[in-house]
Amino acid sequence: MGLGAKARDGAYRSGCPIASTLELVGDRWTLVILRDLVNGKTRYKEFLESPERIASNILISRLAAMEAAGLITARLYTARPKRFEYRLTKKGAALLPLLQEMCRWGQAHVPGRWSAPRDFMSKKPNDLC
Repeated sequence: MGLGAKARDGAYRSGCPIASTLELVGDRWTLVILRDLVNGKTRYKEFLESPERIASNILISRLAAMEAAGLITARLYTARPKRFEYRLTKKGAALLPLLQEMCRWGQAHVPGRWSAPRDFMSKKPNDLC
């Protein structure tokens, strides 16, 4: 699932806003990458160091798809070898309240979860871009 070709080109399977949003961000990795961006990670290596241990091929795919969907921008910071920094767009930053609500829900209903950092929970979308 995740950022499939249909979601990237604007042709969604459903007119339902929930289903359409899930076509953009409905896989585990896209939300984890969004969380990491909110927490200040910007580089490929930093995403690989997250505790969830995303595979490099999946990370490459998700970053490209997120950029194509307008959730992030990529900026070249080294030409040789090519290396990019990733930043949230306004569209991507607008997903912050969804991530925060998922944290609240998880803390309330999934036993044994750690508390989300106060800094993460107090951020606003405008703080991110």
